[in-house]
This record gives sequence, structure tokens and C-alpha cells, in this order.
Amino acid sequence: MLPKRDNPAIMETGAVIRVRGLKKRFGEHVVYDGLDLDVHKGEVLGIVGGSGQGKSVLLRCIMGLEPFEGGNIELLGRDTCKLDTKLRAATNARCGVLFQDGALFGALNVLQNIQVPMREHFDLPQQTMDELAMLKLGMVGLPEIAATKKPSELSGGMRKRAGLARALALDPEIVFLDEPTAGLDPIGAAAFDQLIARLQRMLGLTVYMVTHDLDSIFAICDRVAVLAEKRIVRVGAPTELQANPDHPWIEEYFRGERAKRLMPNSNIVMSAAEGT
Repeated sequence: MLPKRDNPAIMETGAVIRVRGLKKRFGEHVVYDGLDLDVHKGEVLGIVGGSGQGKSVLLRCIMGLEPFEGGNIELLGRDTCKLDTKLRAATNARCGVLFQDGALFGALNVLQNIQVPMREHFDLPQQTMDELAMLKLGMVGLPEIAATKKPSELSGGMRKRAGLARALALDPEIVFLDEPTAGLDPIGAAAFDQLIARLQRMLGLTVYMVTHDLDSIFAICDRVAVLAEKRIVRVGAPTELQANPDHPWIEEYFRGERAKRLMPNSNIVMSAAEGT
């Protein structure tokens, strides 16, 4: 496994993820054409955009799960296109991922699911893996009894937490979250946001979060990157984007009727910015 120290490229730019000129297509459909993005060490970055803009595809490209046709991606200071199998595995071990609905293995119980990355990257005694997995279980707020449950026996919120525990199994530096609050009720979503924020502060994580949830964005995101027109059209703090949209989709997303219903006090921010 790679030692957890900053690569000179990270020290120079402050970016643990650096995307330049990314090009991606599916057949004749162009998904990205010259996309640039920086993700800074220790921040919570939200990725937003309309349906079909490729939010989850971008996550998969960064993680090396999806090929791309052009451009460059640096993950933890290393060009992902130049990594051999060993370095790719070592880099992946420094990242954790929570896919939608947890993406747990149905045939395994929760404890065994959390141990999957441990088995993939290390040769540890079973007792050690059991102890580590139980520690991760507690970190995400699941009771000990959940350890022996199959995913089908858990609620949606508990599956998300179990998936997050697996993402944290190897003490990662970066955690990728794909629509982490999708399918949760407002109370459950708010609780999950609070969990992510607490873990990010406690562990010093960099969090890359694909989301459509405005509440999550304002609750935990330091910055938001807006994906539209096959590129990142704007990056800024949520309040900055709300106050100065400067793009039709950003205007509708942060200041449209849906935003007003979800963020009833947003007119205060906008009025102050507009000088009214």
C-alpha cells in the first residue's frame, strides 16, 4: 500500500483530484468535451447537474472504473493512466466509495461486507478483521446486532450506513459518495448528512459527493461543481452559486420554485447579494 504522505503534485496545487481536458463518449454521444476539475484536500465537494449530464460517470472515470477518450486525471498526485496494476490497487486502497443504496453483496452479512476491502488488499487474521469491521460499524452508528444481518434485512438508511462503513474499511483519504441520501426520508437524509460531516471532521477526509439534494449541499458542502454543457461550468460555495447563478441551470436549481420550497430563507441571501 502507498504510504499516506502527500505527493509533491498535491503539495504544489492542494488538489488530491485533478482533471484536465477530460473527453468521454458513449458511441456518438459526447458526455464530456474538455472537462476540468480540482478537488482540494480536506474539502467536501458536491457535484451537481441535470439528468444525463454524467455525474456518476465522472466519479467512475476518476476511480478508474470507466475508460475515457482524452484528457488527464490525477488521483492523489498520480496520473491514473500511467499506473501499473500494483500502483492502481495501492491508490484505490487510499480511497473509499459508497454507491447508491450501499451496493452491498446480498450473500454476505454486514460484517463480511465491511471486510471485503480488507481481504482484497491485505492478509489479516480473521479476528483482526472482525475487530476492525466492528469498529467501522460503530463509527457509522450501527448497532452490533447489525453485524450478522444480511442487506435484505436492513432498512434503506441502515444499508447506506453499512456501505459507508465498508467505504471506511481501509482508513481512506478520499471518500466518493454517489447520491448518498437518495431514497431516504428527510429525517434520515439529515441524519446521514450529519454523519458524513462528523466523520469528515473526525478523520480529515476529502469527500467527493454526487448529489441532487439541496439540503445536503447547504448542510455539508464547502464547494459545489456544476456539470453542464459537457464540462464543469462553475465551481463555488453553495451561497455564492445561489447569490450569483450566472447560468440558466444554476439559476433554476438554486433559485427556482423547488429551491424556494426547500430553502425558504434563500430569498434573504439573494436579496442581500442583489442589494435590494
